[in-house]
Amino acid sequence: MIKFPKDFYFGSSTSAEQSEGRFEGDKKALTTWDKFYEVDKYKFYDLIGPSKTSSVYRRYKEDIDLYKKTGHSAFRTSISWARLIPDESGIVNEKAVAFYKDYFTRLKEENIEVMVNLFHFDMPLYLEEKYGGFVSKEVVYKYVEYAKTCFSLFSDIVKIWFTFNEPIVSVECGYLLQYHYPMEVDAKKATQVAYNMQLASSMATKEFHKIVKDGKIGIILNLTPAYPRSNNKYDIKAANIAELFASKSFLDPSVLGKYPDELINICKKHDILPEYTNDELEIIENNTVDILGINYYQPLRVSAKANMPNPEAEFMPSYYYDPYIMPGRRINKYRGWEIYPEGIYDIAMNIKKNYNNIPYIISENGMGVEDEKRFKKDGIIQDDYRIEFFKEHLEYLHKGIKEGSNCFGYLVWTGIDCWSWLNSYKNRYGLIELDLETSNRIIKKSGYWFNELNKNKGF
Repeated sequence: MIKFPKDFYFGSSTSAEQSEGRFEGDKKALTTWDKFYEVDKYKFYDLIGPSKTSSVYRRYKEDIDLYKKTGHSAFRTSISWARLIPDESGIVNEKAVAFYKDYFTRLKEENIEVMVNLFHFDMPLYLEEKYGGFVSKEVVYKYVEYAKTCFSLFSDIVKIWFTFNEPIVSVECGYLLQYHYPMEVDAKKATQVAYNMQLASSMATKEFHKIVKDGKIGIILNLTPAYPRSNNKYDIKAANIAELFASKSFLDPSVLGKYPDELINICKKHDILPEYTNDELEIIENNTVDILGINYYQPLRVSAKANMPNPEAEFMPSYYYDPYIMPGRRINKYRGWEIYPEGIYDIAMNIKKNYNNIPYIISENGMGVEDEKRFKKDGIIQDDYRIEFFKEHLEYLHKGIKEGSNCFGYLVWTGIDCWSWLNSYKNRYGLIELDLETSNRIIKKSGYWFNELNKNKGF
């Protein structure tokens, strides 16, 4: 039997924008996702936008009961900035305060450790339209004020905090690849947004330690180990550069307090260095995180460029590498992602060796599958494929822990099927099925298995 420590957390993660919903009179402001859906709803699968979620704002009490039945000892969600502070006055929405206080308190009372993230891709629209979001330093300062408000309001209940979820996704998808609003292709803006988000994270970390004396704060990063096609030195060089952008651009300043020199030199070469000050770099250096959240879904496989890049094209990190599709790879055909459980072990060893063995939690790991109703038997989705996915990843995570990696928990994406950005409900990830028509929740086979996992602290 594979056993985990007695105090090891098992649970799930979601986000405010993907689960809470919006209801008449709740005073939640619009986010960039509302705007994105308004201007280009055809990008969203089945034309389902951010207003159709699992309605956690109204159903959280019922959901907490389901989390107990599926073996949660921890649960990670986010606070909606647009709900808590619905306009630029900075005045808090008391309805939001009441909701979050009750939500978090009830989780705590059920012995479910609540972990709260401050920003999960959901920029308030009023800040995007006036300042351009994190392109602007003004929004950095507004984020820090928002963070301080959250710490002051909820740190008596919440002891584990995160500043951002997957900030590199906001950078790449919003300013290079056009998957998130504002759908721009501008490398200079991309690096400025990346730098400003890191600065905001470091400044919030500084304020956290002034306000909260009995908690921990970190940042959640989607770490995708970059594997070279071969041992050829140019493939290896390509993989190293890919990892600079995909992982080290936030991992190094967040944990070590400094950006990699090679990354700085590449940005200089392409004239995309962000605007910064030495005082800001000092803040980043002196306010590293206490813990890490690590999201892992798939590896990044690359090779040396087959052709010279077009000098007239907008800079992309792939200027230095080509994506590589490994022959014979295992793949989740519904999502198009490679399944490579060994990657979670490689991340564990990297964190141990190169990042001071900082304590971390696997904050997302999961498998999205389309049309899961096909697998329903006697009213329950028989998602054995998801159980096997979890088991394989947990085996490699356990191997990393046995070898000294400092992991304190494993959270799956997600508890209850949730709305998922442009994919809407195309692929389902939950331990608990959501009926889109009735909003009813039904525990899947994986949910019952997960309950046994936590009960036994292993399998």
